[in-house]
Amino acid sequence: MSTARVHVLIPAAGRGTRYGGAVLKQYLPVCGKAVLSHAIRAFRFHPLINGIAVVLSADDQWFDNEVGKLATVVDTVTGGETRARSVRNGLQYITDKYPDAEWVLVHDAARPCLSAESLDRLLEQGLQCEDGAILAMPVGDTLKQAGEEQEITRTVDRRGLWAAQTPQLFRLDALSAAIDAAQQAGQELTDEASAMEFTGARPKLVMGSAANIKITHPSDLAIAEAWLKRAGLAN
Repeated sequence: MSTARVHVLIPAAGRGTRYGGAVLKQYLPVCGKAVLSHAIRAFRFHPLINGIAVVLSADDQWFDNEVGKLATVVDTVTGGETRARSVRNGLQYITDKYPDAEWVLVHDAARPCLSAESLDRLLEQGLQCEDGAILAMPVGDTLKQAGEEQEITRTVDRRGLWAAQTPQLFRLDALSAAIDAAQQAGQELTDEASAMEFTGARPKLVMGSAANIKITHPSDLAIAEAWLKRAGLAN
């Protein structure tokens, strides 16, 4: 596998809440550990990973306590008002502190089930692509367009459609420039790949896994816990 210098960036400054707003979803417990802890764990011992940075909100009061010992093995960065701004702050931090960094893996804080196999597959294929690559899954369900009253207005052809996941792998300087260009143009960014697409790049789609879910609804916690137990990662 490549010897490229790869850093991980995990944006965890989001304010999305569940269960009545008491707990930020990145700190919800899964198998006795915070969702964010599992996200960090996926990268900690990979031979190609040179460092991990976590982006936190300026008023974050939970990270050290909820993440525990893992807090000592990552860098922390203060985020911004949007995900794109938070990611950009993190990219600048990596650039300044690690001037030899070449590539960055951006991973959702709320994705606790990334497998070693998926990560290896992304790195093996993505490091060969100048425009980078993302994990993704072909859309399997029939897609419906909804109207104002939540009625079906049409069926959407799903051929060629993929659901984006993370990590998303790009050259550090290219992603920084792409986010800057998109923001200056007032472009809304839904993920890092959309910033690269704005500049004309065509990142590669690498097969992900159905296990690599993002915690969005309360029911997702039970699914994540089942996957982690099955993979032997519950402890």
